[in-house]
Amino acid sequence: MKRLALLTVLVAFSAFAHAAPEIYVIDNSQTSSQFSFNSLGGSSQTHRFDKVSGKVVFDPVSRTGTAEVNIDASSVNTGHRVFNHHLQSASFFDAANHPTITFKSSKAVLDDEESSMAGELTIKGVTQPVTLAISGFQCTQDPVYKVESCGAQATVTVKRSDFNMGKFAFLASNEITLNMAIKAVKMSSLIQLASRDIGK
Repeated sequence: MKRLALLTVLVAFSAFAHAAPEIYVIDNSQTSSQFSFNSLGGSSQTHRFDKVSGKVVFDPVSRTGTAEVNIDASSVNTGHRVFNHHLQSASFFDAANHPTITFKSSKAVLDDEESSMAGELTIKGVTQPVTLAISGFQCTQDPVYKVESCGAQATVTVKRSDFNMGKFAFLASNEITLNMAIKAVKMSSLIQLASRDIGK
């Protein structure tokens, strides 16, 4: 009887552990962050940030989660050094005083029909509530490293004037669309991968 009771507890604990939310670490090498705007009322310009970090917490049972994304403002890349410095200046991202752009979600709903992630976006020290539209959310095993990972596309449109970046409105549109293609690897899988490497 004692063995049966113990077995029941172990099975229940195993089910709980399996259902518990998992932490995924953003893989910068497989994540991109871009922003687009209209220039001179005509052509659309798209540029990117080269350094993205953070984590995603996902509950596979409830299909909900949270996320924290950090973007290095000094890593803005337009393909032109002079323009990079211009965007890093106090007129725009002010990277010297505000080196990190952050998004912290309060809750994400990740289902097949309509996925979204509500939270707070902070740019240049100004925080505004936003809701990101999420598409293409999927969790699979990485074919190369054999670790579990999740990926998704996140999109939101904001006004740069809301973040104290409204200068030069005659050159660029006030509305900016942020796009992030995120790939995050399960932390427990990373620990196992690191253990394998150490054991070699």
